Amino acid sequence: MDAHSIERYGDELFEAWRNRQVLAPLLERAPGITMADGYAIQSRMVARRVAAGERIIGKKIGVTSKPVQDFLGVYEPDFGQLTSGMVRTEAEGIDLGQLIQPKAEAELAFVLKHDLLGPDITATDVIRATAYVTPCFEIVDSRIRDWKIKIQDTVSDNASCGVFVLGEARGDPRDLDLSLAGMVLHKNGELHSTGVGAAVQGSPVNAVVWLANTLGRLGLPFRAGEVILSGSQSPLVPVTDGDELVCHIGGLGSCRARFFGQSAV
Repeated sequence: MDAHSIERYGDELFEAWRNRQVLAPLLERAPGITMADGYAIQSRMVARRVAAGERIIGKKIGVTSKPVQDFLGVYEPDFGQLTSGMVRTEAEGIDLGQLIQPKAEAELAFVLKHDLLGPDITATDVIRATAYVTPCFEIVDSRIRDWKIKIQDTVSDNASCGVFVLGEARGDPRDLDLSLAGMVLHKNGELHSTGVGAAVQGSPVNAVVWLANTLGRLGLPFRAGEVILSGSQSPLVPVTDGDELVCHIGGLGSCRARFFGQSAV
């Protein structure tokens, strides 16, 4: 894909995000789009957000479970970039009016205390570089109409990043078996789903290792203070005005997300 097309699609996605509108799938309009093209489009979209006043504060890992990989026809995760404008807190809740077609997923976040530069990063390196882990909710939000996405669409769309909420609970990954720690998700007080860390690439740590090494081959480091969302341990949860989600990770603690307002779609 030529540079002009990359800029055009990146700008389209930025404007769709800013105006809370949806687009036809990119792969329908550009059948030859590659993963490399998708990441170039993503970079353009994120650069527009940074130019508008946001800053990069971390990364997210997506497509970590086998069912999702099978659905999209890919066999490795993808990644997106987290910006300062995506941060929400448990106290303030999440205004759906700022989103388009949101869905929530519960996962584990890593907050780093040291830089990590791959390749050749190991699980031990990740654990040593982690200040703490915390349960979180990522609210994914596709700018592609009706979530009709293939992997090239979601990569271009910054891995369907929406907003995220970190829990107040903090744990040392050296004190937890993150592959066996169970996750329980309640929606409006009722059990919605259960999960376990092993569903994420065998362990959430492995997902972070993959991304550190993938970025390292591109000359991109993880920086101290960055937030890394390691991949969903729950099915996608549709959310509407008045909903409240609570996820609890065994041995660690909980994260709460409440929703208000009306999304664009």
